[in-house]
Amino acid sequence: MSQDITLQQIAEGVPKTLLNASDRDIEGFQRIIEETIKLREAHRNLQKMVKSFSTSTIQRT
Repeated sequence: MSQDITLQQIAEGVPKTLLNASDRDIEGFQRIIEETIKLREAHRNLQKMVKSFSTSTIQRT
């Protein structure tokens, strides 16, 4: 099972190249993070849908 990463762990893992990045680079990184969050939420929703479907299928049989 995956373990959630803390904000401190993220901050400690930020490389110096990112800290010295341009505004444009940071904006690109921000878009990647935003899309990653959307993907994570979609994955969670999909897991819930599959679980709900599996539960309803089992109850029907």
